[in-house]
Amino acid sequence: MEDLEKLEQKQSSSVPAPSTTMTLDKAIEMGEYKPEYLATFPEWHTLTRHIQFEYIRKAIDNRNRHLITQWAEITNVLDFRLKPHLNEALKNLEKQIQELRVDKEKLYFDYSK
Repeated sequence: MEDLEKLEQKQSSSVPAPSTTMTLDKAIEMGEYKPEYLATFPEWHTLTRHIQFEYIRKAIDNRNRHLITQWAEITNVLDFRLKPHLNEALKNLEKQIQELRVDKEKLYFDYSK
């Protein structure tokens, strides 16, 4: 029993603690693309307009990939007809995908000035 406790302590001490600080790069990776949110990071203000737009484009692509993956996971549920609540989830995801497309067009227009 004592050996098991030592092994558990050794395993838990070798795992680094998760970082709770959000960074600009993490936000982009997670698909946060709105300039208002990205502007909360100090380094955002040091970037040129072109680089800011490239970050936004990358975040939009990431967000789209996340939404499509979630959509695919739901549509691949076995016996979908027995889970009507998933239809609502699909509708919500489709709405988010449409909103993302609209936002993308607006941002392309805003950053082309």
